[in-house]
Amino acid sequence: MSISVQLYTVRHALDADLRGAVTRLADIGFSQVEPYNFVALADDLADALATTGLTAPSGHVPLLSSDQDEVFAAASRLGVTTVIDPYIPEEHWKDADSIRDTAQKLNRAAERAAEHGIRVGYHNHWWELQNTVEGTSALEFFAGLLDPGVVLEVDTYWAAVGGADPAGLLERLGSRVVAIHIKDGPKNLDMKAQLPAGQGAMDVPGVIAAATSLELGVLELDDYDGDVFDALAQSLAFVSKVMG
Repeated sequence: MSISVQLYTVRHALDADLRGAVTRLADIGFSQVEPYNFVALADDLADALATTGLTAPSGHVPLLSSDQDEVFAAASRLGVTTVIDPYIPEEHWKDADSIRDTAQKLNRAAERAAEHGIRVGYHNHWWELQNTVEGTSALEFFAGLLDPGVVLEVDTYWAAVGGADPAGLLERLGSRVVAIHIKDGPKNLDMKAQLPAGQGAMDVPGVIAAATSLELGVLELDDYDGDVFDALAQSLAFVSKVMG
């Protein structure tokens, strides 16, 4: 597993000075980033990545509501090989037919992505675990409908907030999961209460150990009541130690 960082964590710094923010992440010790909204930011991101030497193997974009040809062109330019849809609203996760429709759309997107040498995936929030369909979580029901080439990036913190045991979830999903979001805190919806990895209620070492096919561990804070770069430095140090 290699360690990346979701750029949404430092979104305010990016808005003020994108190259400066990415340079600061490199100075902390990151070698990889996971951009969000990367179609709109492609020009500036490409310059920042070239300047710092950072790579972006994965990226977030609302794939099912975007111009997919534009998305895959931007991904190719930035070196993003896994495009992840980060958010499909909760109302789409409450019944089997809606989930089947979402899975079919993502499967079709994966076929188009493959023409560009790119794969696609999905990133969860809490509602995909909170909602159940046909005796299982909506996320696991969804996973069973995906084509083999479609992957999952499990946000382990939101999975816990949704009532799941993240390690057990990862074990059940198996090789479908190629990336996880690693974050910590009190396991509730108060984003300001999130903490550097290892300082909250999450069993981060257990989560990492349970992801058997993991390529990327992506550090993230949705929000933070303090210096977010300092929090990321603490998270990176902790996760690096866990990985040995």
